[in-house]
Formats: sequence, C-alpha cells, structure tokens
Amino acid sequence: MSGHKIALLPGDGIGSEVIDASLQVLDKAAQRFGFTLNYTRFDWSCDTYLRTGRMMPEDGIEQLRKSNSILLGAVGWPQKVPDAVSLHGLLLPIRKAFDLYVNARPHKLLAGVTGPLRAEAFDILCIRENTEGEYSGAGGRVHVGTPEEVAVETSVFTRRGVERILRYGFEQARKRSRRLASVTKSNAQKHSMVFWDEVTEQVARDYPDVSVTRYHIDAIAARFVMQPETLDVVVASNLFGDILTDIGAAIQGGLGFAASANVNPNGGVPSMFEPVHGSAPDIAGRGIANPLATIWSAALMLDHLGESAGAAAILEAMSRVTAKGNVKTPDQGGRATTSEVAAAVAAELS
Repeated sequence: MSGHKIALLPGDGIGSEVIDASLQVLDKAAQRFGFTLNYTRFDWSCDTYLRTGRMMPEDGIEQLRKSNSILLGAVGWPQKVPDAVSLHGLLLPIRKAFDLYVNARPHKLLAGVTGPLRAEAFDILCIRENTEGEYSGAGGRVHVGTPEEVAVETSVFTRRGVERILRYGFEQARKRSRRLASVTKSNAQKHSMVFWDEVTEQVARDYPDVSVTRYHIDAIAARFVMQPETLDVVVASNLFGDILTDIGAAIQGGLGFAASANVNPNGGVPSMFEPVHGSAPDIAGRGIANPLATIWSAALMLDHLGESAGAAAILEAMSRVTAKGNVKTPDQGGRATTSEVAAAVAAELS
C-alpha cells in the first residue's frame, strides 16, 4: 500500500471549509483504491501575521519540505492584511522555494453545468509560467509622494524559464490533441515577447508532431469567449496566464470549479494544489462555499502522486453529482452546504 504525506494549508476565509470538505472525498478515494494519506495541518494565515508579524514561521519552508504534496485552501483577507503582504508572505515564497514553475489549470464544463457561453463542450489546459516574467518583483519607486514620483516594474524572462515551461506545454500537447497555442504580444513588446516567440520556434523543432499556433493575448482572450472549443493546450507567461485562467474559470461555470496545480515536474519537492477562488470573506463561516474547485485540485494532486485511478474516479464522481443537479451550492443556484456537496461526491465514489 502506497502512502503519501500531505501538508494542509487551510489559510484564510473559506479555506478551512473547502479543505475539510475535500478530505471527505480524498479519504474515500484512498479507502477504495488502497493508498494512505497522512495529513499535517499548518494553520498559517492572515491571523498568524497579525499575531506574529509573519504569514508563516521562519522555518516554514523546511517544515513543508517534509511532505510529498501541499493542499492549499485560500490565502488573503484584505480587510485584515493587504494582499501584497499575504501573497508575498505565503503563496509566492512556497512557489519560489520549491521552484513550482508550472501552474496548470484545466477548464471544461462538467456534466450538467451551464456556462455563460453557447459552446457546449471545450477542454482547455492552460499552462502558466509560475516563477518569473511579469511577476518577478523587479523594480521600485522613487520620489514617493511627490509630483515627480516614478514607479518601475520590470519583467524578467530567462531562456531557462521560458524554454522549460514551453517544453512542459509541448509534452502535455503530445499526450492530448497534439495542438499547442503559444500566447504572446510581440507586436507591442519587442524584447520580452519577441524573445518568447523565438524560444517557442526553437523548442517546436523538437516536437514536429505538435501543431503550434501563436496568438496575441488580446486575440486569444476573445477566442476563449467566442471559440473555446478550438483550443486545447495553451502556454502563457505569468501575467497572460493569470488573465486567461480567470476567463477560463468564468466560461466553465465560475470560480467554484477553478482548480490549479503548482508543479515542479522534476520532483524531489512538494508540489502545491489549490482552488483559485480566493478566501471569499463575505461568505466565510456560513458553510455554503462550493468545494468542487478544491476537490478537483485534490484530484490533480492524486494524479501527480501517481494515484491516477483515484484521481480519475474523483472527476467521474464530481461529474455524476453535477449531472444529477440536485446537490448544488448557492453559487450554482442550489441550497446545499459545502459539506453536503462533498458528501455527495464521496458517495458516488462508493
């Protein structure tokens, strides 16, 4: 029997509620498919920052390093702590410390879910570079508070960083439809995005079986809305990927379905899996948050850990629950609680 050490980071707001709900499903999958999950909970949050001045302890990264994977609920509570503090105090340090350079997000309609588009079927895997680019944090401000104030934010693109995210995208495309869309803006950004295009062309030579199409970010944003069924694997920079995945979440029925994986494909460190809906302070503690994004993220985690049968079974169970349509949280027009939706998915696993 295989065993996996899982670090739980419930975080803020509804984070603890959706994490607890996902454990109902994970434990059922483990029981059915014969593996074990050993959880360690780390209650690091904005409240931790208010008490200690830090989002996590100084040795937080080393504590997490002992795990095989991390399952995160949500980070942030702007009314308590500025997002720039919470994000840079917990989420980004984990991504950078473990070099989780792949952010992969699936976008498709589950059975019975109605999105805002006329498109009835699409299956997009959006792969976002996760460690550099526009979110590198290089820059600064001078003459602050004066009429001469200047703010500079510098994007940093390295050949290593661009090439490895593109290669990951090509590998995923090879497993799927052999179609890849590379997102750029080289008509306006003549240094960074021309460089991105050049590296794309060079990497593509090693994948002659994969068809590559280059899209400007504005054009592919429109395509996500007008023709999502024409897209399959999409690879984008940190900022462009951030924008596109929010569009992807919208067209798949909302943030309640938006799952993500922060992965280091080389292994040896814990990858991190999380819903991207945020902490939703307005509904925190009410037990009505949609847990499906977290459950979907947990399935991505199992697949990464090699428990592919359990991962596939969770996705099938989710699809059966949404197809029936009788157990839905308020964001989907229902009255079910977070726990009731999780229980319905767990029941389908039986």
